[in-house]
Amino acid sequence: MPSKIKAAALVALCCTVAGPVLAGCDDDTAADWDPFASKTPKATADPFSGTKKIDVAGRSVNVSCSGVPAKGRPVVVLLHGGGDGLDKMAAFQKTLSKANRVCSYDRLGAGASDKPDGPQSFSSTGKILTGVLDRIAGDGPVVLAGHSMGGLIAARYAPDHQDRVKGLVLMDATSPTITDDITKAIPKSATGQAAQLRAQNLAIFQGNNPEKLVMTDGEVRSAGRIPVEVIKHGKPYLAAVPKYGPRLEQAWTAGQRKWLALSSRSRLTTAAKSGHYIYVEQPDAAVQAIQRVTSQAER
Repeated sequence: MPSKIKAAALVALCCTVAGPVLAGCDDDTAADWDPFASKTPKATADPFSGTKKIDVAGRSVNVSCSGVPAKGRPVVVLLHGGGDGLDKMAAFQKTLSKANRVCSYDRLGAGASDKPDGPQSFSSTGKILTGVLDRIAGDGPVVLAGHSMGGLIAARYAPDHQDRVKGLVLMDATSPTITDDITKAIPKSATGQAAQLRAQNLAIFQGNNPEKLVMTDGEVRSAGRIPVEVIKHGKPYLAAVPKYGPRLEQAWTAGQRKWLALSSRSRLTTAAKSGHYIYVEQPDAAVQAIQRVTSQAER
């Protein structure tokens, strides 16, 4: 496989921690997701603009906010993919902030935030997210819009935080069963570049990634009747993987459909002109989805 194609596949499958490769962490049980967080008094929202570092549980977290807050209107919170940071989403955030209050942040191990002390789980990552939301939205509503691994984190977080998460947009989010998907799509008997791709991604799932996030598969739990938009890539870039590419594309599409179980108000669309980075390659599709969800979340 040409080096450029191989690199693209790795970014999708691994780097964005799985563009098409990523998965859950600890147990996907309610306990993992700090279900009592909603009972903790929330701070008043800080209406700052620009980028600043805030303290969350004794850790420094880099946060960026833009746009004007509006009473009753959800704050849109962007979650970057694995291997990326809030800087990757800066142009997209600027576009969205013309009509919304929008914030993004570097998770521990990413961008300008502190590095994690050790392995992270969805539970620990979720607690950092809760701390960020307390600061930027107070007790107000939010819409989470996540790309790749960020979409996976948002989708795992929402079911236990329905008091504040009023909508989701998943932009080519990592499948909830990504480990199983890739091990079936690329069997252990594979050789050459496909075998390398398989091994590298499985290592990432085990925590060999910048955020040290350990990931395991899990069932999709309901987040109630919140509006959910799932957007999948339309350019079949995974098909470039020798021999097993078509299987990977099929598994990725199946994984996107699984996210529809998040809500009875879920919808799946395809960004026909985009590869994995939908908010970069076809931003209009992502902007429109976020605007639809934000409008529905206000009702």
